[in-house]
Amino acid sequence: MKISSQPAQRNVLWLTIAYGGLFLLILWAAYTNNLPLALLGKIPYYDKIGHVVLYALASYLGHRVINRRHFKGVRYLPVFPVLFGLVMTVEEIVQGVSPYRTLDWLDLVCSLGGVGLGYLLAQRVKGPAQK
Repeated sequence: MKISSQPAQRNVLWLTIAYGGLFLLILWAAYTNNLPLALLGKIPYYDKIGHVVLYALASYLGHRVINRRHFKGVRYLPVFPVLFGLVMTVEEIVQGVSPYRTLDWLDLVCSLGGVGLGYLLAQRVKGPAQK
């Protein structure tokens, strides 16, 4: 897969790498019971909001960094959001066996909603990959 050398696309790549690191840090904190729950607990529905925002940003950046590719022959199935959505679904199910996490179907719905939102936002941005 070739990443465009245009400055805007390089910026998206660097943002994606930085966000990927932040995303992995948040996952680590959640799985090791190191989230700042005293602070987060002051925000109503922080967990659901977090799922939407975190997954929307990941989907948006991932879809942009691979130039909004869709599966060949299936124009309506975007590569990154579909694969990320599958991995995220498995991760949500795995939470059921984690000592500090729980399987929550509403979290799954919020996460998938975030993936869809990120995809829709990435599709709206004008750029070289968009015709």
